[in-house]
Amino acid sequence: MTDSPARLERDGALATLTLDHPPLNLFDRAMLDAVRAAVADLDADPPRGLLVRAEGRVVSGGVDVSVFRDLDGTTGAALWADMLEMAATIERLPCPTVFAAHALTLTAAFEIALACDLIVAARSARFGLVETVVGLTPSMGGPQRLADRAGSGRARELVMTGDLYDAETLERWNVVNVVCDDGEVDERSRALAGRLADGPTRAHDATKQIVRAWSAGGNAAADAIVPTVSGALFDTDDTRRAIAAFLADGPRHGTAYEGR
Repeated sequence: MTDSPARLERDGALATLTLDHPPLNLFDRAMLDAVRAAVADLDADPPRGLLVRAEGRVVSGGVDVSVFRDLDGTTGAALWADMLEMAATIERLPCPTVFAAHALTLTAAFEIALACDLIVAARSARFGLVETVVGLTPSMGGPQRLADRAGSGRARELVMTGDLYDAETLERWNVVNVVCDDGEVDERSRALAGRLADGPTRAHDATKQIVRAWSAGGNAAADAIVPTVSGALFDTDDTRRAIAAFLADGPRHGTAYEGR
């Protein structure tokens, strides 16, 4: 165990990053430092799957506003660059990433969720980017990643109103992937993350690269990288073994993927 506000644990193929900074899991300086360190660890030694979750009655009450005290344009820009890089590093990890939202999920935590591949949410969970209350706009990647998932109009609505949105609404908007009963979030998110971590993670990484290319430049940009990123899969042990097993034993070949 550790007293760190955010702890990173590894169990075989799956890594779990847990926010645990009672009472509200606020992103104060200690939390930011802890998440930064965990993300650097993940970047240096990527797992085959990542689950991001939280302890406590909320996922996070957002950023501790005292972090913004005394910032000016220069120091504020440096803070946003640092926080944005944390989210972008999670997004670039060469493995599937799942965010579990069991309750209220505000600002920085919501932006980290949007940097993950999939979001599993409790039916009673609420989400918000509420930076307008202190005259700011979300700057850890939230607006652009919301626009990517839900469209630019919905992104402007959510950010400009500063309202809270329930999980089922965000599922309809294609922001949340799975909505489940409140007591099932941990089990469902762990099962999903574990299943993906045990799968063909090199192929999952190729999928992520293709989707990111589409997001940046449309079909033409995605098509341009497909031969390289998908072609490289034929040189991986996982693909070679799975193809051979499929031909020998059929679609239920039961090949154990190893991420190589």
